[in-house]
Amino acid sequence: MATDREPLVKNEDSPRGFAFALTAYLLWGFLPFYMKGVAHIPALEVIAHRIVWSVPIAGVVLLALGRTADVKRALRTPSVLAMACVTAALITFNWGIYVWAIANDRALDTALGYFINPLFSIFMGAVLLKEKLSKAQIAAIMLAALAVAVLTYEAGSLPWASLGLTFTWGFYAYFRKTLPVGPNQGFFLEVLLLTPAAIAYIIYIEATGQGHFLLGNTYDTVMLACAGFATAVPLMIYANGAKLLRLSTIGIMQYIAPTMIFLIAVFIFKEPFGTARMIAFPMIWLALVLYSISMIRQYRQQEQTR
Repeated sequence: MATDREPLVKNEDSPRGFAFALTAYLLWGFLPFYMKGVAHIPALEVIAHRIVWSVPIAGVVLLALGRTADVKRALRTPSVLAMACVTAALITFNWGIYVWAIANDRALDTALGYFINPLFSIFMGAVLLKEKLSKAQIAAIMLAALAVAVLTYEAGSLPWASLGLTFTWGFYAYFRKTLPVGPNQGFFLEVLLLTPAAIAYIIYIEATGQGHFLLGNTYDTVMLACAGFATAVPLMIYANGAKLLRLSTIGIMQYIAPTMIFLIAVFIFKEPFGTARMIAFPMIWLALVLYSISMIRQYRQQEQTR
């Protein structure tokens, strides 16, 4: 299927791309403050408003860029729609876990989940795509697994919020690659597919007096209306920055948001940072160092063979 994707650019970093990506990661890093602001609202209602208010923002961006042809073709292609439904479901579960975790004082769990995510991605590559892992990558995955085991032993159960974020985002990214549309168009398609159910739910809770948008106070109404900005803006800024940066640069920058979330959770939200986390988080960080070194080496080798 033909697409209207942007033309390929040189495989090098640009200041504009770095600025876009940095802005997106900083916005994601500060997102817990917004989620704390709506923590008293049920997670499902927050998610519904994230979906509904993202549609006009993403639609305006696509219209301004003149990139709506992909979406029109996708809506006429059953196989693409089916895969978009899968990715839409996965991102909805990811949002749900994130909203619930922040509201229930588990911001550290979200940071852990997004720290683990790149390691889970290379594990998926090995299992699903039969990609060969380097010794450093194997060591990184083993360290991450051991860190999860430490947290599980201390808590008496698996860190489900962290693993849920890792799995849903990892599989989302994996399946999202099969959609023959650009990142902005794909995001618009996903929220568009989710919108009927989201609107129906919002109408139901408002009609039954359970909603916080029109029936709540002005603060709740404004905060829910801003859900689209909190969701769509950083994602679309990132999409436009990623294409102007090397994969190795993006690979390192992806740690900005979870690092910010970690610092916010510990020093501002005052979440407990017990012995198990003191052991587990350094293990994850060491695993990420090994992963980053391996990733950079592989990228340089690929560059030399071109």
